[in-house]
Amino acid sequence: MIPWLLEASDFPTPDQALDEPNGLLAFGGDLSEQRLLNAYRHGIFPWYSPGDPIMWWSPNPRCVLFPDQLHLSRSLRKALRRREYRVTLDQNFAAVMQACAEPRRGEPGTWISRDMLQAYCQLHRAGWAHSVELWQQEQLVGGLYGIAMGRLFFGESMFSRQRDASKIAFAWLVEQLREWGYALVDCQVSSPHLMSLGAREIPRQQFLGILDQHAETRLKHPWQITLADDWFERPR
Repeated sequence: MIPWLLEASDFPTPDQALDEPNGLLAFGGDLSEQRLLNAYRHGIFPWYSPGDPIMWWSPNPRCVLFPDQLHLSRSLRKALRRREYRVTLDQNFAAVMQACAEPRRGEPGTWISRDMLQAYCQLHRAGWAHSVELWQQEQLVGGLYGIAMGRLFFGESMFSRQRDASKIAFAWLVEQLREWGYALVDCQVSSPHLMSLGAREIPRQQFLGILDQHAETRLKHPWQITLADDWFERPR
């Protein structure tokens, strides 16, 4: 039986999540800053359709990417070397999230509701949620957003309006996180798109161990920057 959440800090432990559907842990609660931060700190995230109760998940296995294992295909490296795009961090969080909320081809709607948009924009204002923007001239053509906590980045969603735009934004972010000393990018659930970039699945218990080890680390770095054009030509 899945419990409803009644108190701000009242989450079941992730090992109580269902096997089917994989990772469903709880219903209810709210999207307050306190609850969301408590969820991410314990390897839990919200995902639900508009009009439904909030659903909280902790899947097993967990899809992750270790920054030093980023894989760049030959075609992606070629696209990066062409330098057709400008990459920024935290320059327009709301626009990135709204673009991620647009229905995808062949899908009737989106899971990013108005409540989700408001909640994560509040996390952005509080310094927890961050965005990557990919610009072609002055047009926003790709990007992603997620939560940074300690040495971990919890990826939430990405979008593309040009070929490979989300892959390029993701690659730039992972390289920056690697230089900053991040230990892990949480990708939540695997997809061919993510696996092609070097993501892999690990047991939930291993993921929670990494979370316990690195979530409290304090890193000092500026998020509101434009990434250098020669990033992928530097020695690794």
